[in-house]
Amino acid sequence: ASYGTRIIADKSIAACADQVFDLVALPGGMPGSVRLRDNKILQRIMVRQAEEKRLYGAICAAPAVVLMPWGLHKGRKITCHPSFIGDLPTFRAVESNVQVSGELTTSRGPGTVFQFALSFVEQLFGPHSVEDVDSTLIDAGLERSTEVNRVEWPFDHKPQGNKACLTNGCLKHFS
Repeated sequence: ASYGTRIIADKSIAACADQVFDLVALPGGMPGSVRLRDNKILQRIMVRQAEEKRLYGAICAAPAVVLMPWGLHKGRKITCHPSFIGDLPTFRAVESNVQVSGELTTSRGPGTVFQFALSFVEQLFGPHSVEDVDSTLIDAGLERSTEVNRVEWPFDHKPQGNKACLTNGCLKHFS
């Protein structure tokens, strides 16, 4: 998986082949996207999802590496990670964080994953749900913030004592 992240599934893709899903979203990354593309069972699941007009999506490299070879981008505007945007048909490529085109939702990458997820929340449960989930995510972070090693800097003079300089990623101390 991307950057050595390892995800262990509860079920294999084969075990899910006959299930009906409200939404199927593909993660990106390399070489994971290539592995997804080469999985014929997943391809059948995604094609059925699109044919039956249920929600599907992909993020990062997956729109270009997975959806395009399967033909699931046809007639849709799509986006993907900037390093793959050149692989998309120019008349379909959109440089946006999240692109919703019919049942298909695509997104650029790790930095847009919350927007990607929230767009699915909105499509499945309505705009009011996005506000609830979004505020919960923001509030949850605020509740957990604590200040450690608090330093007060007076404004009437320069800081005294040990001085440090960050150069080329190394912290050097000098007097």
